[in-house]
Amino acid sequence: MSNNKVVPIFFACDDNFVKFTYVTMKSIMENASKDYEYHLYILNTGITYEKMEVGYKVLEPYSNARLQFIDCTSYIKKIADRIPLRDYYSNATYYRLFIADMFNEYDKVIYIDSDTVVLGDISKLYNTELGDNLVGACHEQAMIQNKIFGDYVETNLGLDRNNFFNAGLLLINLEAFRTECLLDQFTDIVSLYECKVTQDEDYLNILCEGRIRWIDDSWNTEVYGEIKYKDSEINMIHYIMWSKPWHFYDVRLESYFWKYCKMTPYFQDIRKILDDYTDDQRKRDLASGERLAELAIKETNKDVKWVDVKSRRKSVDRLEILAKIREYEAEGKFDVDVEQDPPTRPLKPGEVDYTKKKFKSKVKTRAAYWIARRYLNSINRKKKMIVKDIIGTENLANLESGAILTCNHFNAFDSFAIQMAYEASCDMRKKKFYRVIREGNYTSFPGFFGFLMRNCYTLPLASNPKVLKEFVKSTNEILQRGDLVLVYPEQSMWWNYRKPKPLKKGAFQFAVNNNVPVVPCFITMEDSDIIGPDGFKIQEYTIHIMKPIYPDPLKSKQENIENMMEKNYMMWKRQYEASYGRKLEYINAR
Repeated sequence: MSNNKVVPIFFACDDNFVKFTYVTMKSIMENASKDYEYHLYILNTGITYEKMEVGYKVLEPYSNARLQFIDCTSYIKKIADRIPLRDYYSNATYYRLFIADMFNEYDKVIYIDSDTVVLGDISKLYNTELGDNLVGACHEQAMIQNKIFGDYVETNLGLDRNNFFNAGLLLINLEAFRTECLLDQFTDIVSLYECKVTQDEDYLNILCEGRIRWIDDSWNTEVYGEIKYKDSEINMIHYIMWSKPWHFYDVRLESYFWKYCKMTPYFQDIRKILDDYTDDQRKRDLASGERLAELAIKETNKDVKWVDVKSRRKSVDRLEILAKIREYEAEGKFDVDVEQDPPTRPLKPGEVDYTKKKFKSKVKTRAAYWIARRYLNSINRKKKMIVKDIIGTENLANLESGAILTCNHFNAFDSFAIQMAYEASCDMRKKKFYRVIREGNYTSFPGFFGFLMRNCYTLPLASNPKVLKEFVKSTNEILQRGDLVLVYPEQSMWWNYRKPKPLKKGAFQFAVNNNVPVVPCFITMEDSDIIGPDGFKIQEYTIHIMKPIYPDPLKSKQENIENMMEKNYMMWKRQYEASYGRKLEYINAR
């Protein structure tokens, strides 16, 4: 059959729970249209061969169905240290996030929990158009009908309780998951904030907010609270929380479960589970529901909530930026910015007074420096930028000439940190501190920061050849008179990126041409306990000022450029490995 006739359906379970997956599979195939081929996949770690054989037997009567078991061990190891687990959760609950990366042949799939039975024709669900939505899903009734859980969703997560989906049945837009790196976004959020109530369901709702195709709730009829559908209207039954027919007698809608359970080889085993289940175990299950409600209350009332830390639809989505950084690293595109620069215009000849010779320029520069100093004091006081330590101030203090300062570039305001290092090291009456900036930051940056960009000892690069000559001449003059020039030799800015990137030659050409040293500066970062306005933890900086690298008079200019560039990179690399306690390795392209 052609691909558009294939309905891919995914489950996730372990060796103990797979018997219930087979009940769900049986119910699907008994009610599915024969006009389609159904490819069923069970994501797992450690299902035994004997139990796999049972699964194949369950599907033997259906010529239009095939079953595969997919071992997720390698995938779960990738994020095992970054996901929180509780006693009643297993790794399997996260497997649905791996599907996009594992199955490039599909653009859309169905995911179904194994505590369900399907009464409708699943092909009709699959044919739902998703558009650019990330998932198709049904409303979570626990959030709508239970005030405690609803308050948690709205107060803690900042989501509408009436627009929160149950992740037990999802129509997943794999193409969008891949394009927008949902798995990476998920692990990023997990590292930032721990959702404790419904765990991955909370995270998925956060990630998919506003990108949900709502499916009729009959496709995820939860055995919880008020059930608004007649039996004949139900397409899928979901035995959520403690409403498990194999643990409790007289569960609502249990007859449908047992109908399909009897069609599997595990009917007697599952019936025995029910009969052997003790009253103490049932009390424990009910108590777990009460504990979940207590946890929801606790999370609702705690001081720091997800709604306080998540980034609210700002001009730049930090999660997308992090995903793009990983993509560019894997592709080796280290010199390409991941964030768009503001619209710009080219500089005109004579527009920039690079060396501040004009009286008007001097006045503006002094004003800009005073304003920048107050701003720097303010952001330090308010913990918007935290400089934990400055190491190696003697390497600047002992300079007898001008110098090029190099620094890793990870934040639009990391030059403020280097300015602090300069102020802590140098006699500011004898040495001035300049920074090279992009042309667009000078010509088009608006407001307060635009004023600083244009006046606070900045040296804008230029696309106009005549202005570029002015830039080069002025930078040479600044270095020759003994001042400092900050250059970002990586060429690109990658937000909060901790690794050193390969370097470009420009900074080292200036140093060699003016016979001045390069002073490598490398800023390392640690998470603070403070959440910034973008929803991420503010970083604590340690500024490492390294020993100057001088041109070798016995080497040619080109040899010096290459040698100094290599030494700079290696010094950064060693500092990275020493500070973070790990070997410098880059992501390999897939």
